[in-house]
Amino acid sequence: MRPSPALDDESLIAALRLASGRDPVPGHVSAAARAAFALRLPGAVTARPVPAAAPAGVRAAEPDRLLRFGAGTLTVDLEVGSSDGLVDLAGQVSPWPGAGSWIEVRTPCLTESRELSPAGQFAVTGLPPGWFSVVCHHRGHPPVATSWTRIRP
Repeated sequence: MRPSPALDDESLIAALRLASGRDPVPGHVSAAARAAFALRLPGAVTARPVPAAAPAGVRAAEPDRLLRFGAGTLTVDLEVGSSDGLVDLAGQVSPWPGAGSWIEVRTPCLTESRELSPAGQFAVTGLPPGWFSVVCHHRGHPPVATSWTRIRP
């Protein structure tokens, strides 16, 4: 077997330039990139996943159905359920951020807003399966957004 000839850097760059003009980015890829860019929240604080133990007396048969996110002193607890192939979220923000606080449950294709109860609770039903993020808005503070998480019914 003969060794293949070595390709120097200049030849490689020239080959890449030639190839780039022959294979344009597909339209659906560009559209998906623009849609992902539109989902960003400049200035938001990201709440990262933290371990969530099942409450006392609850079987931990499906531990991935209880999610907890934290950023500083703010915690977002989520319970994921499903019905008819759609996803339901029930959650609580603690400590309660105060009057006039609300959350947004964001997916790549829709956003649902809910005012927080005085206990910091909310619920959103009928979400499409896939990626979601919960954003907590409270006056005088930057929004707190959970990292994007994939949910399935």
